[in-house]
Amino acid sequence: MYHLFIYIYLLGVAIASLFSTKVKRMWRGERQAFDVLRSKVDPQAHYIWFHAASLGEFEQGRPLIELIRRRFPAYRILLTFFSPSGYEVRKDYQGADIICYLPLDTISNARRFLRLVRPEIAFFIKYEFWYNYLHILKHRNIPTYSVSSIFREGQVFFKWYGRSYAKVLNCFTRFFVQNEQSRLLLARIGITDVDVVGDTRFDRVLQIKQTAPELPIVEAFRQSHPVFVAGSSWPPDEDIFIRFFNEHRDWRLIIAPHVIAEDHLQQILSKLNRKAVRYTCTTPGDAREADCLLIDCFGLLSGIYRYGDVAYVGGGFGVGIHNVLEAAVVPVIFGPNNRRFQEAQGLFAAQGGFEIDDYASFEHTMRRFVDDSSIRQEAGTRASTFVSSLAGATETIFDNVFPAGNQSPLNKGI
Repeated sequence: MYHLFIYIYLLGVAIASLFSTKVKRMWRGERQAFDVLRSKVDPQAHYIWFHAASLGEFEQGRPLIELIRRRFPAYRILLTFFSPSGYEVRKDYQGADIICYLPLDTISNARRFLRLVRPEIAFFIKYEFWYNYLHILKHRNIPTYSVSSIFREGQVFFKWYGRSYAKVLNCFTRFFVQNEQSRLLLARIGITDVDVVGDTRFDRVLQIKQTAPELPIVEAFRQSHPVFVAGSSWPPDEDIFIRFFNEHRDWRLIIAPHVIAEDHLQQILSKLNRKAVRYTCTTPGDAREADCLLIDCFGLLSGIYRYGDVAYVGGGFGVGIHNVLEAAVVPVIFGPNNRRFQEAQGLFAAQGGFEIDDYASFEHTMRRFVDDSSIRQEAGTRASTFVSSLAGATETIFDNVFPAGNQSPLNKGI
């Protein structure tokens, strides 16, 4: 059944690529992946393979990639993506030696891929459970780990009709899960090689805080004004916070929308009645005179939050909120669809995160921050403390996978 689904999916992608630029990029990237591997894989090198579906999963895997890179520089890193939203943003990432799309999970693709790369260790980030790749990795006795994975009762693995597919979980050497509920669910179906280590994104947030480069345009825009940063926003989010900032002109506004398409950017600009500039079309001098800064490129958001006084993370009026952790250097506001996101729930419980469900509740929350800076600062401290208290998953995973510490497995022969 899985194989039938894959071939139906393959046909659907081929058709959809005729109408969608994003799907076309993915379709082309998957077909070109073997050319990339043939030209770049060194047959004499030792590879560790990381696979992330998209940008968010990459950010979870990144601390581990960079820790391995520092401790074991003799290894080469292969990084694969499923989605263009990950690959297109991070295709020039310097922490990996080879970056490409993952060819679709057919038996022939998986065999061909693994024959070319011959990885010695594989890491799959969060929700990646590709049946053929994983079974062939297991058949070849290649240690394979699931990092920052999280499991819920409603997933197919725990349904009667998903018992056959759930066997894919036996292909992993070990799971490093985010919470105890995940461990208990896996134990229920006989998976016991599990460690509860938390989420590596907490480590990534601290890493960004310490190492993010300065952004002169954002610095000039901020000056001494209080700044509100809206990240990964969608139109329902924008309708709320833009209305507030059109009426409250003592704050400045940075918007980094989730979809950076010209029609969406123009839609945002049409809603603003204050002076706005686009990041890629401005200078520090012009930014200094603007009230709103529209981020019209990818890759900056995680480093922008630290320039703000309050942050808003979008998606909560749609399928679900985006990454609240990278915003948690200041108080974080988000929409109502956040129940499935334990980091948002934790931030809310720590009183560093604030849920709103309409304009009135947003205005009430912002009024408190605008009228009393001490409330705003205390909430920001609580958000930062929440992140710091849960950091450390990366080192725990590393110590488990490489129990000899700084001694490279290459010295012993894996």
